[in-house]
Amino acid sequence: MFDHACSRRQFLGFAGGLAAVAGLGLAGCGGDTASAGSAAAEGSTVAGTVTYDGASSFQALVEAAAEQFMNDNPDVSITGSGNGSGTGLTAVADGTVTIGNSDVFAETKLEADQCADLVDHEVAVVGMGPVVSKNVTVDDLTIEQLAGIFSGEITNWSEVGGEDAAIYVLNRKSGSGTRATFEAAVFGAGAAESTFKGEAELDKSGDVVTQMGSTDNAISYLDFSHFDDESFTAIKVNGVEPTSENVYDNSFPIWATEHMYCKQDADEATTAFLEYMLSEDVQGSLVEEHGFIPVSKMTVVKDAEGNVSEK
Repeated sequence: MFDHACSRRQFLGFAGGLAAVAGLGLAGCGGDTASAGSAAAEGSTVAGTVTYDGASSFQALVEAAAEQFMNDNPDVSITGSGNGSGTGLTAVADGTVTIGNSDVFAETKLEADQCADLVDHEVAVVGMGPVVSKNVTVDDLTIEQLAGIFSGEITNWSEVGGEDAAIYVLNRKSGSGTRATFEAAVFGAGAAESTFKGEAELDKSGDVVTQMGSTDNAISYLDFSHFDDESFTAIKVNGVEPTSENVYDNSFPIWATEHMYCKQDADEATTAFLEYMLSEDVQGSLVEEHGFIPVSKMTVVKDAEGNVSEK
């Protein structure tokens, strides 16, 4: 099933068979997957410590799933941080955490030898889009206009149909999976990370939310789960609204698959928790409650090179 390093997991056909799919998806990640999954489901024998780091964009989803899992498995401790996809991928490759959460494929951030024994679990899809300050009158930008703004070539809102005011660009720091996903959609898959920093580079999605809510004439980008209509405005791209339904078929082009990586020899507690992430308890409700899209609702898939194809 894995014919190259960090090969992509495709968990299709969740309906009516998530448990079976999860069992297949975790092959090679831990020892006895079936027994680990059974123990997790029964909440009886799984014990151990699970640690994670990585993408802040879906940290809240992982935390909510972890809380539910620990309620059913009191002998398991799950703790982690959201310090960015690059940090999480490096940490799981180095063995300092048992799970690395990422908005991007590991092979886009790590060297081949670092991800040779990593196993990918695709747990959700996230839509991302540009957001602007409440005082900005622009409500729709093309991909080309976004590229101009986030390369520093377009510097005034009047250049894209808005008021005569300097554009205040809030960017994410280098290594952010959200930034990588946004730039891949705007500048093209495979393009080198932009050297343009904007007026500020922020560590986490929460930092963007906070600063967007208190800054005029600003633009940035966030995943759908962080959209806040009272603090800023999520705008259309190429005339298409940033909604989950428009992501299903790639009508809205800025989205990514959320990955949770572990080592091939991951311990039982880690394996059981990753299987739980693909269970009906998480995929059936929790994923959408936190603003994400179950993989089963997607009619298209995206590979590590950014190519989109029909399922």
